[in-house]
Amino acid sequence: MSQTLAAVTGSLGSIGYGLAAIGPGVGVGIIFGNGTQALARQPEAAGLIRQNQILGFAFCEALALIGLVMPFVYGP
Repeated sequence: MSQTLAAVTGSLGSIGYGLAAIGPGVGVGIIFGNGTQALARQPEAAGLIRQNQILGFAFCEALALIGLVMPFVYGP
C-alpha cells in the first residue's frame, strides 16, 4: 500500500530559483551591513566605500537575474 504525502507539480526550476535567491539576498545584506560599519569608522572615505557598495550590489543582483533566467533556458 503506497500513499503519496505530497506531489510536486510544475517546473522544479522555480523551486531551484527560490533556493538560489537566498545567496544574493545574503550577499546584499553583507555588503550594505559592512559598508555601514565602514562609513561609521571612516566617514572621510564615504565616496570610495559607496562606490564599492554599488559595485558589489550590482554583481550580486546580476547573479540573481542569471538565476531567474536559467529555469526558463533549461526548463522543460
